[in-house]
Amino acid sequence: MVDNNAGHTIGQLRRGVVDHCVLALLKKGEGYGFDLAKTLAHAQLIAGEGTIYPLLSRLRREGLVDTQWRESDQGPPRRYYVLTESGEAALENFRSQWARFKQSVDTVMGLPEEDSHVE
Repeated sequence: MVDNNAGHTIGQLRRGVVDHCVLALLKKGEGYGFDLAKTLAHAQLIAGEGTIYPLLSRLRREGLVDTQWRESDQGPPRRYYVLTESGEAALENFRSQWARFKQSVDTVMGLPEEDSHVE
């Protein structure tokens, strides 16, 4: 049996985790939209740059990220995104839930248990 819904399935999975992947990237340090989009696209978590800006706006409205405008040597000023305390708490909560969720799915799928470490 061929899964004709594979593209839809992976898209749903991506939508469920990409917000938290952005928060994880920002935990490493501030970033601006284009760089975040490149990193996420390279990891095949978003299709392209146009996807990131509505997501970042939503995270900002939810108080999970904050922004600062800075001059750039390479063109117009850039909006840099930083993780807020609320964003950090949301990320830690997700990491905890993700570890349990992944373990449950792996068990049901019959995948071997990994010696996983959650930061």
